[in-house]
Amino acid sequence: MTYFEAFIIAVVEGLTEFLPISSTGHMMITTALFGVEPTPFVKLFTIAIQLGAILSVVVLYFKRFFKSIDFYFKLLIAFIPAAIFGVLLSDYIDAALENLMGVAVALFLGGIVLIFVDKWFITNNFDEEKDITYPIALKIGLFQCLAMWPGMSRSASTIIGGMTQKLTRKNAAEFSFFLAVPTMFAATAKKLLDFYKEGITIQSEEIGILLFGNVIAFIVALIAIKSFIGYLSKNGFKAFGWYRIIVGGILILLFLLEIPIAII
Repeated sequence: MTYFEAFIIAVVEGLTEFLPISSTGHMMITTALFGVEPTPFVKLFTIAIQLGAILSVVVLYFKRFFKSIDFYFKLLIAFIPAAIFGVLLSDYIDAALENLMGVAVALFLGGIVLIFVDKWFITNNFDEEKDITYPIALKIGLFQCLAMWPGMSRSASTIIGGMTQKLTRKNAAEFSFFLAVPTMFAATAKKLLDFYKEGITIQSEEIGILLFGNVIAFIVALIAIKSFIGYLSKNGFKAFGWYRIIVGGILILLFLLEIPIAII
């Protein structure tokens, strides 16, 4: 992987991590477009740079992370399902990271859901963090497990999960951002541990690429978060739904016609 490829992938990650369109799916599409071979390091890179994007949440919502112990317990409860299923389904998740057709289908079907989701939960009125009880946090955590299939979108899964519990779009989105912090820390740590167990060493140049990618993803995500919250509060999910349908539909068509998507 070159620094140019790392830059493009990191920009894509920063833009899409908090949008309900699947950052992992878009990074898989990007690597396929640029003909980047899915080596163990590339797989590590696409997971680890999500940590850089997630750290932007800590910076932007710094005060919220020190508001109360109760806040951390809610995040812990919501995180537990992903921690359990992430360990149990680790091999299946790694295999799914190479299934671009699966991403296309998930994008397409998820897009259909997003077109109608605003109408389904139009009466939601839980607009404050205190409205998120422990049972609600657990249910949101279960929804997060859907995102273990690339293309589903962790953001979409958890926001919709929150909305099923009467949370407003803004409240559900912000809790989704907070939940991403322990989730992506754990995912990155697990992937690094897997590298260690498999005896794979990271070269000095690869460490530089990882750090570079995280910095780029962090900067881009800082801009994306504020823009997304403002847009979502006013306009809802419909535009994202149509975007997913178009992208997923094009990919499915390319697969059916057996047309390669690599541009380089």
